[in-house]
Amino acid sequence: MPKKARELTAVEVKRLTEPGLYAVGGVAGLHLQVVKTGARSWVLRAMVGSKRRDIGLGGFPDTTLASAREKARVAREKIQQGIDPVADRRALRSALLAQQVRDITFEQCATEVIKKKQAESRNAKHAQQWENTLKTYAYPVLGKMAIADVDLAHVLKVLKPGWETKTETMTRVRQRIEAVIAWATVHGHRSGDNPARWKGNLDAILPKPSKVAKVKHHKALPIDDMGEFMANLRQQKGVAALALEFAILTATRSGEVRGATWAEIDLDARIWTIPSDRMKAEKEHRVPLSKEAIALLERLPRDSDHVFTAPKGGKFSDAALAAVLKRMGVDATVHGFRSTFRDWSAERTSYPHHVCEMALAHTIKNAAEAAYRRGDLMEKRAKLMQDWAKFCGTIQPKGEVVPLRKAEM
Repeated sequence: MPKKARELTAVEVKRLTEPGLYAVGGVAGLHLQVVKTGARSWVLRAMVGSKRRDIGLGGFPDTTLASAREKARVAREKIQQGIDPVADRRALRSALLAQQVRDITFEQCATEVIKKKQAESRNAKHAQQWENTLKTYAYPVLGKMAIADVDLAHVLKVLKPGWETKTETMTRVRQRIEAVIAWATVHGHRSGDNPARWKGNLDAILPKPSKVAKVKHHKALPIDDMGEFMANLRQQKGVAALALEFAILTATRSGEVRGATWAEIDLDARIWTIPSDRMKAEKEHRVPLSKEAIALLERLPRDSDHVFTAPKGGKFSDAALAAVLKRMGVDATVHGFRSTFRDWSAERTSYPHHVCEMALAHTIKNAAEAAYRRGDLMEKRAKLMQDWAKFCGTIQPKGEVVPLRKAEM
């Protein structure tokens, strides 16, 4: 048994300022430790099993003499019960930290995933869409929930109300919830199956999206209206109108045209090479340029890196090309002209399907076919695009219905 020290009063303890270890009495082994810096703290010296332990009980004066004695008594009771107070405290701290990790909310996890998307994405708008859809549909139900507590019932509460009326949007919301939960699982914030998983999970509860979704196509101009439309477009003033014409002649996407730079254009070879980081499929795409497309480019100034420069500098906004159509009173979308091109190539030409799909930079979904399509069929595509430019420059005759003479009775 340790020697029992005289029980000091609070005033006497306060006067202990010289560096050293002072027994304060009241509980065997309780000391006030004073270091050279002047800091003071409580220490309980005790045998725990076969080891002597100096157990910290807090700093003085934040921990008073009375509080230190109470803590020391509790520690000694644990020792008598065969419990190591230091190991017990370490386990409690570990459990607390683990609980804090588990208590991270769905919204906090989503914020980290969105940051990752912002770093990875070529298009800032994509990461913004992630944030907007989760904020609108997921956060009201899941936002403040601990990510570890999110289960199937909660996911369904988010998805079910709009699954059959906003199918495309809710499909994206489901995918994004699944990604957030997957991130949380990998980072140790939860365990078990992902309740937002589709296959073998939600597919047994919700209708298949393709069965309930109403497909919304981009409005496209009828094939036979292209010549007249192009003649009117060429009467429009401004670089945005030229950018729209170039997009039509090349059957490319608005963003690819608006972001085009002169460094990507080889006028001599009549090729426009769009780098992979600006392509939807993330694969470099070479576009053969028709004589009409080359003539359009040669009319443009070369005073900027961008081929089509907005009035205030830099590239045009997403709405600039659509505004040209609006001014012309045309009920179609910029993207819809790709559909017109595809309809024309299928209905009015004999070019093979895969040549037309490659012109649109569509990914070949058939793995076996994709393995054999190693080239980009530039020669065939050059002829296709020249035929398309010729068609766009030709106004189709409007047929008149002539009544047949009635047969004589």
